[in-house]
Amino acid sequence: MKLVHPEHAPPADAEVRRAIAPVICYPVDALPGPDLAAYRAARAGWEKTSEVIVPPREASCFEVPAGYFFRVSSVEGPQVGDLNLWSADLSERFYSGKTRALHGTHLSTGDRLWSSFPTLRPMATITEDTLDWYGFDAFGGSVHDVIGTRCDPYTHCLLSDGGQYHHCCHSNLTRALADARGLSLPEAERHVHDVLNVFMCTGFTRETGQYFMKASPVRPGDYLEFFAEIDLLGALSACPGGDCSAEHSSDMAHCYPLLVEVFRPSAPPAGWARPATSGYDRSHGR
Repeated sequence: MKLVHPEHAPPADAEVRRAIAPVICYPVDALPGPDLAAYRAARAGWEKTSEVIVPPREASCFEVPAGYFFRVSSVEGPQVGDLNLWSADLSERFYSGKTRALHGTHLSTGDRLWSSFPTLRPMATITEDTLDWYGFDAFGGSVHDVIGTRCDPYTHCLLSDGGQYHHCCHSNLTRALADARGLSLPEAERHVHDVLNVFMCTGFTRETGQYFMKASPVRPGDYLEFFAEIDLLGALSACPGGDCSAEHSSDMAHCYPLLVEVFRPSAPPAGWARPATSGYDRSHGR
């Protein structure tokens, strides 16, 4: 358990050390931003090509070609979703840690979901967020986080004295990917990765720095919309925690389905091109 009260007295210059101003690790001023006006203009006359209903406490996969849009929507009640993204051939995956380092702990309109090394390129761009009004609350909480990993049966087993629960988001995503790509469960599990927690309201406690969750503000009709920068395979789990107001990894919470819709624009956004992979030469100093 983390100590709330330190065991060591502060040095004489403690306040001087604490008062040093922080520096942003990855300033993104030089990073080309998305042309949201062009993306939104491309929605005019779009056509819905597919939709998937993700059942409560389950996960489903969906495909989105590059240049298409997809939406994750609340349809019946407050529900959190755990999102994984891969390139269509599974060679790239969403890198939540680097996305967090570039855009912050919680994502919204204009932020991008970046791929893992060695490609490190935008996989999807958030083009609309009906919960952007929430901001950060008095507890330091906000929505759509890239700080939580995903609820999983291994941590559940660790913290519940050996409990076996099979509908954690990790397991849901594993089953969904296995079914979608004809993989064994062990093969699929190797591809499952840290998520974007869609609609989840989270933060860190100021006293201990612990990850917390609270009731999601999402309501039926709310959605998070993305533009696919590359050909994507997505998997979304309707978390067994429901709105995550009390607990996850259980059958006690009220859970609801989530809707994923895919839209084809009549024409690509003006000036858009598929992003290139990282320009690093991968020599690593050799």
